[in-house]
Amino acid sequence: MAWTYNTKVIREGRSWTDDDGIKHPTSWGSWSDAEKAEAGLVFVADAPPFDSRYYWAAGVPKALEDTPAVDEDGVAVVDADGMPTVTLGLKSTEIAKVKAQAGGQLQETDWYIIRKGETGADIPKEVLVKRSEIRAESNDLEAKISACKTLDELIEVLTPKTDDNDIEAVR
Repeated sequence: MAWTYNTKVIREGRSWTDDDGIKHPTSWGSWSDAEKAEAGLVFVADAPPFDSRYYWAAGVPKALEDTPAVDEDGVAVVDADGMPTVTLGLKSTEIAKVKAQAGGQLQETDWYIIRKGETGADIPKEVLVKRSEIRAESNDLEAKISACKTLDELIEVLTPKTDDNDIEAVR
């Protein structure tokens, strides 16, 4: 929230000069709203908060689905090979994040797989189980994201769930 004069922010506790050359005192902040308005000051409220993961601005959601990229004239943008380009939607970007996270988790035990291929050494059962769980959880979350029809559904899927026990453990 700020008071402005001709779109310039006027800081409380500092004097300012109007277009007629009148220097206003540092105490202008104690004036009534009517006195401020009479001097040409305009109150500008802060923009409402928004979650930049899902919105471009307050009330302006990002696209859920992939959309063909177009220029300012509405003409399809093509790549170097002449293929149309696509602007990824939230579902695609979130699925990519899930895949990257699962890949990072699997990478920790990839050496077991490489060792098996090179030497034939057995992979511990708990490693195979954990890798299978990682892939299953990733596939499940990807399917849930893909099934979302609205932004609210996507936000619900991506919002971590807690139960009363989790809350008690934090206290």
